[in-house]
Amino acid sequence: PLDKMTATELRKYALDAGEISGVHGMNKEELLSAIKQVKGIKDEGKHTEKVSMRDLKEKAAAMRAKKLEAIAAKEPQAKIDILRKKANRMKKRTRKAA
Repeated sequence: PLDKMTATELRKYALDAGEISGVHGMNKEELLSAIKQVKGIKDEGKHTEKVSMRDLKEKAAAMRAKKLEAIAAKEPQAKIDILRKKANRMKKRTRKAA
């Protein structure tokens, strides 16, 4: 909940805690780290899942194959578009993972 608070809310919270000085001169990141240090909260980074390039490319190829099957089976255009967009998202994720 601290990360979602605004800088003014964090300042008010820090003033109420009373153990932090210079609250008005701090920005949001400094306030967060000071509050977490006083409260004894360990700051853990974002938990990102490491995805291998090979898995992403396999998933993209599977989506393209499903799209071709849907076209051959005369599926509705909306379903074909969804499969196309999923394949494109996988392709974009491979560029991000590189």
